[in-house]
Amino acid sequence: MGAQVSRALLEYLESVVPAENILLEEPMHKHTTFRVGGPAEVFVTVENSKQLEKIIKYLNLVERPYFILGNGSNLLVGDKGYRGVIIRLGGDFNHLTVEGTLLTAGASVLLSAAARAAMENGLAGMEFASGIPGSVGGGVKMNAGAYDGEMRNIVESVQVMYKDGSILDLDNETMEFGYRNSVIKNRPYVVLQVSMRLQEGDRETILARVNELTARRKEKQPLEYASAGSTFKRPEGHFAGKLIMDSGMRGARIGGARVSEKHCGFVINDGTAVAADIAELIQEVIETVKEKFGVTLEPEVIFLGDF
Repeated sequence: MGAQVSRALLEYLESVVPAENILLEEPMHKHTTFRVGGPAEVFVTVENSKQLEKIIKYLNLVERPYFILGNGSNLLVGDKGYRGVIIRLGGDFNHLTVEGTLLTAGASVLLSAAARAAMENGLAGMEFASGIPGSVGGGVKMNAGAYDGEMRNIVESVQVMYKDGSILDLDNETMEFGYRNSVIKNRPYVVLQVSMRLQEGDRETILARVNELTARRKEKQPLEYASAGSTFKRPEGHFAGKLIMDSGMRGARIGGARVSEKHCGFVINDGTAVAADIAELIQEVIETVKEKFGVTLEPEVIFLGDF
């Protein structure tokens, strides 16, 4: 991007959001749970859907690449960074309301916070999400799930913005939920808020279930290390972690990236990794499992930027 275009872009962004909401060459390791990643050319925080609409329409008009950032919990950004605009949803996108059994959360609310609000209001059905590190927007996009629960079981409607700035309400069926998949992944939609239909329950029973799942996570997952959670999708008829362990890749390391000994489905950052280490190790795991068992593992992680 030439200096002139860059100036035009910045001037436009400054006409839409306060100058302090715009960061240049912002290190993405600050914004991902892998704690790696080079700089984003432009990093802008929008406070409401009107700002988001103006910026998205402009970026599409001038054909500038952009990416909507959630909690960065399923994201690997290359060491050279991202030549485009990272949009983070703040302000109005952090709202959370409960009406009867309907919990509505803005896209940037953490799944864990939404699950906690459900529990506090005696609403059952969201316990599975209590330990998922993503945002509600990212969770619905990926149809996040754990411990026999997933977003498609509780989502009633999703409010999205299309690339032309129009706002649509998608019901559960229109969301086309699949395993770690939804229509949001396949169309230029941005999640604004999600309404989830839960069931009335007993607060103490819900808390006990959350505590049980938390204990299971601590026992089985390498939560003490930076990671993107489960690195690979579950292949049909198999478990990724078992395939990786049986292939001899348990504890395999490239630079500061390592296949967790505690749970082989996790690639972790020991604190010294760069994005290239993680990407290379993920590829090595895929190739080894394919060679040993003829099964092709597919990463859950989104790769962004230049590798």
